[in-house]
Amino acid sequence: MPWDHGRFCAALEAENAAFAAGFAEGDLDEPVPSCPGWSVGDLVRHLGGIHRWASGTVRVGAPRRLSLREIGVSFPVVAGDHAEWFAEGAGRLLAILRAADPDAPVWTWGTDRHVRFWSRRMLHETAVHRCDLDLALGRPPVVAPEGAADGIDELLGNLESAAAFAPKIENLRGDGETLLFAAPEGRWLLRLLPDRFEWTRADDPAPRADAVVRGGVSDVFLFLWGRRKLGDPHLEFSGDDDLLVHWVENSAL
Repeated sequence: MPWDHGRFCAALEAENAAFAAGFAEGDLDEPVPSCPGWSVGDLVRHLGGIHRWASGTVRVGAPRRLSLREIGVSFPVVAGDHAEWFAEGAGRLLAILRAADPDAPVWTWGTDRHVRFWSRRMLHETAVHRCDLDLALGRPPVVAPEGAADGIDELLGNLESAAAFAPKIENLRGDGETLLFAAPEGRWLLRLLPDRFEWTRADDPAPRADAVVRGGVSDVFLFLWGRRKLGDPHLEFSGDDDLLVHWVENSAL
């Protein structure tokens, strides 16, 4: 089944529901180990704010980046207000995305300057933070395989553009060194060049690479988002250790 705007919205709805159910079970003061210094309450406010920012951007067809203040985003103060506040923002985001033309132009920070960017981006943003919540609740974080594979495509496809707010990405340069991120669902081969990096889905079942990260596609996705670390037993690491460290230190968003 191909990924399109409608499917991204449906998957986003499911992730929103899972996130809401998760934090309803926990304590807003519980620390989030994958986001040092954050509590579950901070995580809820962050994701709910991002949802409102994205929905406001799409709603007005913004030609430029709008701030949270310009969109009119406010945050809950009382702990008991978080669930309703999150649900309201998540519902509004879905309603606006589903009513919008996916091909309509709108500002985005990535390479695709259309509404469809936001349904895809919000799915993977929400999936990552639902995994953060799972870690805070002591549950194993898992992303559905097809969603995780698309999430790897989405991350690598937008990573160069993210240098605008994550400047270390500019350090992902080299002399042709290659990294392979491999899972049963696909293989992503990335090459560091003097002025950029480039990546592709590898057709070869065993492509040559200087460094390799191998595991389930959900765990590879979580590694690329910094939720699995070098040496994590859920993954296999081989090849040039310095290259792997260079990737981790400079690719974080």
